[in-house]
Amino acid sequence: MSVDRQTVTVDRSDAVATVRLNRPEHRNGITAAMMTDLYGTLRDLADDETVRVVVLRGTGADFCPGADIKHYASGAGGGGRSSPREFEISVLLHEMPAVTIAAVSGACAGAGLGWACACDLRIASETARFNSAFLDVGVAGDMGGPWTLPRIVGAAKARELYFLPGKFEAAEALRIGLVSRVSPADRFDADVAALAERLGRAAPLAIRAMKANFLAAERLGFSDYIALETEKHGRLFQSEDTKEAFRAFVEKRPAVFRGR
Repeated sequence: MSVDRQTVTVDRSDAVATVRLNRPEHRNGITAAMMTDLYGTLRDLADDETVRVVVLRGTGADFCPGADIKHYASGAGGGGRSSPREFEISVLLHEMPAVTIAAVSGACAGAGLGWACACDLRIASETARFNSAFLDVGVAGDMGGPWTLPRIVGAAKARELYFLPGKFEAAEALRIGLVSRVSPADRFDADVAALAERLGRAAPLAIRAMKANFLAAERLGFSDYIALETEKHGRLFQSEDTKEAFRAFVEKRPAVFRGR
């Protein structure tokens, strides 16, 4: 299944939805229209219980270099002012029930970096180049980077990357923990697909509960989190999927999950 908006496309394969930023002639630079399209797309996917994995990537060579500066300088983007909806994109990527993957090739900077950091997982092509870039264009940052990035690479490194913007390559992103793996350019698409498909085959109830557990852990104290986790574990343990997983393990066969 394929669904297209003007600046964003969606391809669906079973439980996996691949969202592509679709302005390749501008390296997928962000415009007001892209904000609207991406928000609507992610909102729809967040509400679809059959979607278990969302891959965010760019059409063409680049992921997203941040705002299309020429677009905003012309006044077309409201003079650079950000609306609450724009920031909600990062919230959707971080909090939707599906596992989100940023598949990064080429440029990943500014708000594009913020979107990548909002995802659960990040995988990079060897062509990927990262940069916070905000101070270079006289802004303090957006898309939640100062909240997400310290949780990924640590507070000190996150501050360094923001206060001292500069390009760094995929190998450095892997070294500091910003991405979990780097693929050769000629294997990148296959590696992204394999990762998404693996997650898409996971037990539906369990993977949604695991995502919810990580979100709960961000806002709860340890003892409160353990209480919540224990309650969820008890309910999930009684599910048909968990019983099927146990049987499949004993019988040495792939489990067949039904989401109940």
